[in-house]
Amino acid sequence: MFRLDNKIALITGGGRGLGRAIALAFADAGAHVAVASRTREQLDEVAEAIRAKGRRALAVEADVSDSASVAQMVVATRREFGRVDILVNSAGVGWAEKLADTSDETWEWIIKTNLYGVFYCCRDVMRVMIEQKSGNIINLASVAGVKGPPGLGAYAASKGGVIAMTKVLALENARYNVRVNAIAPGYFRTDLNAAALDDPELGPKIVKRIPMRRAGKPEEIGGLAVYLASDDASFVTGEVYFITGGEMAQ
Repeated sequence: MFRLDNKIALITGGGRGLGRAIALAFADAGAHVAVASRTREQLDEVAEAIRAKGRRALAVEADVSDSASVAQMVVATRREFGRVDILVNSAGVGWAEKLADTSDETWEWIIKTNLYGVFYCCRDVMRVMIEQKSGNIINLASVAGVKGPPGLGAYAASKGGVIAMTKVLALENARYNVRVNAIAPGYFRTDLNAAALDDPELGPKIVKRIPMRRAGKPEEIGGLAVYLASDDASFVTGEVYFITGGEMAQ
C-alpha cells in the first residue's frame, strides 16, 4: 500500500520545511527525487539524505517566480531521470500585514512566488505529463486560502488561487491520466511559521485556535502526500485535503 517504487518526483521548496519532509517520505516510499529551491546548501543536504535511503537524487537550484528558471529546472530533471511522474509545489513565502498597509512590492513578491510559481511549474510539467499520458501533481495550498485570516491577505489570496488552479488543472487534464490535488496545511512548525509560533503573545493565541493544541510537525504531512502520489489514490483528483489539527472542523 502507498508505494512509489521507481517513480520520479520533482519537489519545489524541497530544501526545508514541508517540502523537505515530503521529499524524504517519498524516498522512503521508493521514489527517486529531484529537489529544487534557491539555497544550494539545503538542497545538497536533502539530496544526500535521499541517497542514504538508497534512492537517486538531484539537487536543482531554481527560482519558481522566474519562468525561465522553472523551465531549466524541468529540463534538468528530465535530463537526469528521463521523465517526471510526480510534481509537488511546496515553494512559498509569507508575510503578515494588513492589506491596507501592503505595498506593491510585497504583494507582487508573495503572488509571484506562491501563485505564479505554481502556475509556471504546473504548466511546464503538465506538458511533460500530457506527453507521457500519466502524472500526478500535488500543490501545497493553505487553510488561509479558504478562511481569509486577518493580516494575511496577500498570502491568503495566493493560496486561494492555488486551490482554484488545482481544480481547473484536474478537470482540464483528467483525460490525459494526470491527477491534480492540493494539500492545505494549517500551522506547522517550519521556518515560515517559527517566528509567529515562538512569539510570546501571538504563539499561544495560534495554538489555542487549534483543537489539538499544538502545531503540526513537518513529518506529519508525509503520509498524506505519499498517498496522493501513489496509485492507491488513482480515483482522486481535483480534491483539497486539509491537515490542520482540527482547525477546519470549527
